[in-house]
Parts: sequence; structure tokens; C-alpha cells
Amino acid sequence: MRKILIVGAKGMLGQELVKAFKKDKENKVIAWDKEDLNISSEKEVSKKIGFTKPNIIINATAYNAVDKCEEDKKEYAIARKINGLAPGYLARAAKKAKAILVHYSTDYVFNGEPEIPEPEGCSQSCSSCSLHADFQPEIGFDEKAKPKPISQYGKTKLLGEKEVEKNIKKFYLIRTSRLFGQPNLAQEGTKSFFEIMIELGKRKKKIEVVDEEASCFTYVPDLVKKTKEIVDSQKPFGIYHIVNRFPCTWYEAVVFLYEKAKIKAEVIPVSSEEFPRPAKRPYYSVLVNTKLNPLRDWRETLDEYLKIIVPVKKKVLAKKKTSAKK
Repeated sequence: MRKILIVGAKGMLGQELVKAFKKDKENKVIAWDKEDLNISSEKEVSKKIGFTKPNIIINATAYNAVDKCEEDKKEYAIARKINGLAPGYLARAAKKAKAILVHYSTDYVFNGEPEIPEPEGCSQSCSSCSLHADFQPEIGFDEKAKPKPISQYGKTKLLGEKEVEKNIKKFYLIRTSRLFGQPNLAQEGTKSFFEIMIELGKRKKKIEVVDEEASCFTYVPDLVKKTKEIVDSQKPFGIYHIVNRFPCTWYEAVVFLYEKAKIKAEVIPVSSEEFPRPAKRPYYSVLVNTKLNPLRDWRETLDEYLKIIVPVKKKVLAKKKTSAKK
């Protein structure tokens, strides 16, 4: 029997992890959220994990208010605790319990300026060789790329990565980007970009969306399936990049989303300058996966996503209203 502790169990990612690992009879899943564990307290983390003695700890918690973290010192301090220091607490507790730690990070640890690969044997003298003729490089950041965050949020996530690597050897550090899936079960849970766009598209006739900042969207059930594959097959410990295929801008994504959802609002492409935000975003932050079989194109997941988003959304809203009355 494997004892699996999932921290952040009510979030968009956490709830899918709980479902996936519970399907196996050999797993005993312990689902904790913020009311069960204050991950910002090293003493509490050490005590509760020491008592529980899990075999695997999966950290699905995160602070992701990118702009608040940039403009507010108090918010940055919170982000630094949750994203940066807490993974270290979990890593030390996991090591003491002889457990494996799974931790998630982000494409925002990179600066948006990937190195452009050259074909093998390139002499940097294009007039004298034809190596580039059929060469189609995969441009982005692979698992070995050097992080260089350009926002406070990105710095907190990189700190978390370093804390994990420093404090435990048995870890899976999974970088991902632009998650979408079932809404958070937690009342204060943040909405995914697609959730927000669907709501806006039903209320407005025209939507302006930034046609920059290319990256990959990631369907949470696909991310969880691949996470489980890594754990169950006992892949080598280290860094993994898991995203769905097909990089695109925010604007391109909304165009595809509205087409599938039959939302008639007009989508207008704009530059990032027309939507000034406190935190800088990487201009190009595509994560390149060199270790695993690739996930499907995220556009292929939209039919499935749209079938679950509406009924689940209604249940979550009803639950929140009931809680508010109490």
C-alpha cells in the first residue's frame, strides 16, 4: 500500500491528482488543503508529515497572483513563503520521512529569450553550407535551460525549485504553463484564463486580447496523467517539462476557444502595451520536453473541457452560495 499525500487538494490541479491516484487500490490518498496544513510553517509541516509518514508527497499548492506579487510588498512576502520557502520545508520533511517529493513550477522562471539551436556541424557561415535547408529547430526552453526570471513571481518560483533541489535527492520537479481544467473547489481559488474568457465572451460583444507572449496551454487531466506515469514508472528523479503541444499567444488561444464554445463575441488582437501590467511576462516561454512522450495538442482537449466546465461551474457556485448563507 502506497501512502500518497496531496497538498493543495482543492485546487484545479490538486483535485485531479486526488481523483487519479485514488483510482488505484494500492494507493491510500491523503488530501490536504490549507485548513489541514499551513505550508508556510516549517514546524507544522515537519510535525504533521512526520506523523503521517507518506511514501509520496505531491505539492499542488501555489501563489499565482503575478501582478499583486509585483506591486505589493506584502503580497510578495506571501508568494515567497508559499512558492519559495514552503517547497523547502516539504522537501526536508519528505527526506526525513524517506518519501518522494513531486513539485510543480512554471515557464515564468525563464526570461522569454531562448537560445536558437543550430544544426550539428554548423560553422556559422551560411554561405558555405546547406545544413539549415531542412533544419527545423524546436525553439524554447528545455529541462537543462538556465532559469532567469524577469518578475517577482518568477523569482519566487525559482527559489522554490532551488529549495527542492537543495534539500532532497528523490524529487520530480515538473514545470508546466497556462493550466486549464475543472474550476477550483476552494472558495478563494483563482480562475483559469479560459474560465475568465468564457465568462467575458458571454457578456460582451467585443473582447480585446493580447496577441503576444507565446507559450503552451496545459490541460490539467493530461498533466495529471503524465505526472502519474512518471511516479508509477519510477522515472529518474529530476526536472521534467509537461505541457500540451501547439504554442500560441493569448489571442490565438481565445479564437480557438470561442470557435469550439460557439461564442460569438469578436476577438480583437492587441499589443501588450495596450494592457500595461505591473509584472513583466516572458515574450516567448515555450517549454520543450525532451524526456517524455509528448502530450496531445491542447486544442484537441477543448471538446472534453467544455463538457465538464459548465456543470462543474454550477456545482461550485451553488456550494459557495450555501456556504455564504451559513
